[in-house]
Amino acid sequence: MLLRKSLLLIALILVADQASKVYIKTHFPLGESVEVFSWFRILFIENEGAAWGTKLSDLLPVSERNAKLILTIFRLFAIAGIGYWLWGLLKKGANTTLVLAVSLIFAGAVGNIIDSLFYGMLFNHSYGQVAVFLAEEPYAGLFYGKVVDMLYFPLIDTTWPQWVPWVGGQAFRFFEPVFNIADTAISTGVGILLVFNKKAFGQEAPQKE
Repeated sequence: MLLRKSLLLIALILVADQASKVYIKTHFPLGESVEVFSWFRILFIENEGAAWGTKLSDLLPVSERNAKLILTIFRLFAIAGIGYWLWGLLKKGANTTLVLAVSLIFAGAVGNIIDSLFYGMLFNHSYGQVAVFLAEEPYAGLFYGKVVDMLYFPLIDTTWPQWVPWVGGQAFRFFEPVFNIADTAISTGVGILLVFNKKAFGQEAPQKE
């Protein structure tokens, strides 16, 4: 039963994640934004780096193309490791909290690696145009796709008061990162492991004498 729940959760996240990305990619040019609420916008950006847009080429003396390939291969090994961990948990009947958290992390990681592996050869570029699925001239090859992000929550969008030292008069925005459903799944899974650590790993508080 736990296996079915885990597979169903992973499948639902992957379907929702990929459906949202394909829709954005085929309906929005890069950089287009639509305000849903004052605190929530759909903003189409593409991330070819790691978390928060960090590029491996900014940290290591390698070209952007080689950095992208290294990052994608690393993600594949990471997903294999997470998948192996999840399978082991399911085989030994680990508690639901831990399986839920790892399933979320695994689903999110797979969702983003699909972009990195295949989007480059499934779509053409989105600069100043709406991309076409199965385009005759794709923007990149296998392993060189960019991750599609679109969820943007500028909960606070204001300006620092002039009297604040160093930052007075400058723009202040919270929350600034743009992410996707896969990122949300990963963050939720990690959050569960951190907040419910004892429950997830079966640690019990010592009893008082």
